Amino acid sequence: MEELYFVAGLAVGLFLFSVYTSYVKHRWKEKNEKEKQIYQLVENSRDIIYIVQLQPEQKHIYISPALDSYLGKGIVEASLEDPYFPLQLIHPDDLDTLEKKITDQLDYSKPFVQRWRNRLGEYRWFEEYASPIYNDDGDLVELHGILRNIDEKVQLQQNLEYRSTHDALTGLYNRDYFDGLMEKYDQEINCAVGMILCDLDKLKDMNDQYGHKHGDSYIQKASEVFLESTPLNAAVSRVGGDEFTILLNDTTPEEVESVFDRIQKHVHDHNECHPNSRLSLSMGYAFTTHSTGKMESLFIEADQRMYQHKRSKKDVYTYS
Repeated sequence: MEELYFVAGLAVGLFLFSVYTSYVKHRWKEKNEKEKQIYQLVENSRDIIYIVQLQPEQKHIYISPALDSYLGKGIVEASLEDPYFPLQLIHPDDLDTLEKKITDQLDYSKPFVQRWRNRLGEYRWFEEYASPIYNDDGDLVELHGILRNIDEKVQLQQNLEYRSTHDALTGLYNRDYFDGLMEKYDQEINCAVGMILCDLDKLKDMNDQYGHKHGDSYIQKASEVFLESTPLNAAVSRVGGDEFTILLNDTTPEEVESVFDRIQKHVHDHNECHPNSRLSLSMGYAFTTHSTGKMESLFIEADQRMYQHKRSKKDVYTYS
């Protein structure tokens, strides 16, 4: 009878062990499957995910393949082999942010933007979120992070900023930008400033006779002349339908006069080569050694000289 109980107990024990083993295998397989799914999600993500160890030595523990898709094949491998390799790719202006990130000098609760150079020499924009890992002594030992490419977002922002400061027809600066410069030089920056005002003659007459497309072409040709005639420190703006301004900072009276003369020469050269699409400009210029508090009077002086030039022409009409 005891042997019967023993055999029965052994059978029950083996059965329970079998059930437990099957349960453990099932849970292990389930856990393995979940880990595999998570790994596949990370590997296939368009975002760049990384783990970098900072102590006791700096090295990349993991970098997702997305980095290669943005910067070029082999970047992941090179970064895993040499933890300092990414320093060669970061934009020089963003190097300080990278150094602060790995030395615990950033607010990790906020994202930060940086640019990384790809194999073609182009810089791609990324927004990064980093999570710091500290040891018991409070030392930063690891960083876990994710970088998201924001090229399209940056491009959209740059386009909006460009449109807010540039004239759609000519690509020159617009009235808002010019007003901002006037305020800056009048209140914030005190420097030598030269101003040239230009007015396109006969634009209204041309629009009435030939249509606005012809008038637009006339405006664009004048804009090209201004750009060809002005130095890098000049801000050329279209401030009205037929009105243009040229601001030169840190300049001299001689440079302002030289730019004024170059514009006239380019207009003359254009008219010699294109007698059927002649340009006619009225211009005036003014200069001040100190811009603070004098920008309005500078504008008035240049404006008065421009209208003196306009009135001196026999074949020029004045339009309201």
